[in-house]
Amino acid sequence: MSMTWTRVLILLAAAGIAALAIACGDDDENSATDTPAPTATSSTEVVTATPNCPEPTGQAPEANVKSYDSAPEMTIDPEQAYTAVIHTERGDFTMTLRADLAPQHVNSFVFLARDGYFDGVTFHRVIPGFVAQAGDPTGTGSGGPGYAVPAEFTTEVPYTEGVVGAARTNDPNSAGSQWFVTLAEASSLNGQYTVFAQVTEGMDVVNCITARDPSTNPPPGDKIISIDITEA
Repeated sequence: MSMTWTRVLILLAAAGIAALAIACGDDDENSATDTPAPTATSSTEVVTATPNCPEPTGQAPEANVKSYDSAPEMTIDPEQAYTAVIHTERGDFTMTLRADLAPQHVNSFVFLARDGYFDGVTFHRVIPGFVAQAGDPTGTGSGGPGYAVPAEFTTEVPYTEGVVGAARTNDPNSAGSQWFVTLAEASSLNGQYTVFAQVTEGMDVVNCITARDPSTNPPPGDKIISIDITEA
């Protein structure tokens, strides 16, 4: 094979990997097994807290793996303002939910949070300068709620630090319970992943979240204690 063709194949492969910036699996029949970029999978990314980060002090409950037959009925009012306070073992942070941009995603998140779905869930994927990802009670990165939420993409809000998006597989309409907070600008995600919230307080806590250590069983990691939803 000529050097020219070799370079072309390398460039095409790199472009394909970059397109899979954020992904999640689903424990249903349509489970996806693609690996997001960077090439490390969610079970091998080990991150330690920076020296300025406080030690975890909260105590999270055991995660309860639940599955639902279908997506919840629409119960939120897109005209109202919704806020989520995420209580983690390392501290709290607050997200303003964007029902005006993604009503179905916000409705699903509110339903799952109020049902205790996220209680005890590990931030299973943390990539410094990119994302901190949670929402899978199995802690493997392949779990989901048993239903999918259709895409609600927008370019109105670009992915900068603190923007919250819905993880998905290659299928644009495959978002479930997994979500991520961007730790820096991530323009490659713009218009590709549904934006449904913004961290408005406690970004320092988000930046201190650590991923689990796969060398131990069960693998430890910063966990969500509970999520409080308020409506204004």
